[in-house]
Amino acid sequence: MFRLLVQRGPMGTPAMEVGRLLDLKPSTLSGHLATLKRAGLVETERQHREVLYSPRFDAVNGLVRFLLEDCCGGDEDACAGLELPRT
Repeated sequence: MFRLLVQRGPMGTPAMEVGRLLDLKPSTLSGHLATLKRAGLVETERQHREVLYSPRFDAVNGLVRFLLEDCCGGDEDACAGLELPRT
């Protein structure tokens, strides 16, 4: 679901379209979208009767930096191919 939202970009995707594309029941869809929103990884915008979900790229970048900060115990050879955050 998050990957789909990232692929769709900052303009946002209606919740019902996300559900249709991923073949999810409304209750499953709303639970997952609520989790992403609580985590701060997506934001919402209401347009008439639809709610659009879009990724918060600043939060995603921060999460990736945090997760890779101590990657491989600092062994750059073990992490070859990864772009690690600069400290």
